[in-house]
Formats: sequence, structure tokens, C-alpha cells
Amino acid sequence: MRKFFSWTMSISMLLICASAITYTVHFLIFRDTHHIFIYMVGDIGFLFLDVLLVILLIERLLARREKRAIMEKLNMVIGVFFSEIGFELLRKFSNFVMNAKVLEKQLEIKPEWKKKDFQKAMAAAQDFSYEIKFDKDSLSELREFLVSKRSFLLRLLENPNLLEHERFTDLLRAVFHLAEELAFRGDKLDDLPESDYNHLIGDLKRAYSQITVEWIAYTTHLKESYPFLYSLAARVNPMNPHASPVVI
Repeated sequence: MRKFFSWTMSISMLLICASAITYTVHFLIFRDTHHIFIYMVGDIGFLFLDVLLVILLIERLLARREKRAIMEKLNMVIGVFFSEIGFELLRKFSNFVMNAKVLEKQLEIKPEWKKKDFQKAMAAAQDFSYEIKFDKDSLSELREFLVSKRSFLLRLLENPNLLEHERFTDLLRAVFHLAEELAFRGDKLDDLPESDYNHLIGDLKRAYSQITVEWIAYTTHLKESYPFLYSLAARVNPMNPHASPVVI
């Protein structure tokens, strides 16, 4: 800190001396203090406009650049989320959706997809009517899987940059809430009243719809910025039951 202060003070004094020398040379040549002070006052007056321009434009550009860098890091976090838990969750969630094949057909991401294809897929995921029906065995399996990933979810939620990505934050909250709902019920999932199953249906529908939308958004980002990552994502698409990482 002291080194930085010393450096700034040295530069400041150097610039002030350079300015004083320049005005002195101007006076020695032209002998016109009136002219010097006219331009000095004008320059000082314009200085406030310079500060305003810096605040309104340069600072805003820097903030936008910083936010873009944060979003880039968050997209890396989202990629880790799908690799660690997201792919498997999409597959497990589909076991509870009676009309899942209809949605999967609309979200069969292909290498040749264009921007309009992703927009169409996003609209399909957002407007889809999820018809949930519980399979108790699959529900217990889902509970065990989510409980095993609890520490991973907690580490993601601790990331302070998540506040910059509201959609992904809401997704993590929805998944973590579903994990808690299932964990607190323990081994009683086979013997719950109908009202409680209906409550769990709402939680599962919320998590499934949000993770599906985020998957489309993430693959759109990969298509635009990282074609080599998008190629793999399209080949292992969890919404395609016949997906294979093998390049044919």
C-alpha cells in the first residue's frame, strides 16, 4: 500500500511540475498572463465534464466487461454442474414425466442447429406441460442420488458470483429444495398420503422444468462460443435416450 502511494505521489508531482514548467515557458515567450488564465479556467471548467464522461461511460464499460468475465466463469460452473449432476438428473426426472418423450423429441439437439432452433427449443421447454406420475422405486433412487450430491450442491450455492445468474441460482435452489424434501422423508416415501405426493410433484416439476431450460441456454452458449464443447454436448444430450459420445 505504501509503495503504491509513493508511486502515485511521484507521478502526481511530476505532472504538476511539467504543467508549471509549460505555463512558465508560455509566459516567458508571450508575456500574456491574461491568455494563460483564460485557458486555464476553461480547462478547469471542462475537467468536470471529463469526470462526468469517465463516470458515465468508461466506468459502465468496465462494469460490463467485468460482468461478462463473471458470466464466463459462471458458464464454466454450469458446465461442471451438468457433468457432475445435471445429466443424471435429467435422465432420472424423465422417469416421472409421462409425456417426456414428447419433450425429448423437441430437444434433440443436433450439431447443425442454428439460433432459431435453440429459440424454438427454449420456447418448447418453457411452455411444456409436465405430466408427473410417481414411481416409488424411482423416487427412492432419486432421493439417494440427491443426498449423495448434497455437498456438491452446497459448494455451488456458496459461490458469491451466482447472484449474477438469477436463472441458474433459482435452478440450484429448486434442486436443493427437492433434495431436502426427499431427505427429510427418509424411508417413508412408500407410505405417504396423496396430498404429500401432490406436493412433491410440484417440487419435482419445478426442478425439472428449470434444469431443462438451463440446459438449452447452456448449449446455446456453447454453440456460440465453444464449438468443440458443443459437439460433445450434442452427442451426449441427456434429452436424447439414444445419445452416444461416439462420433459416427
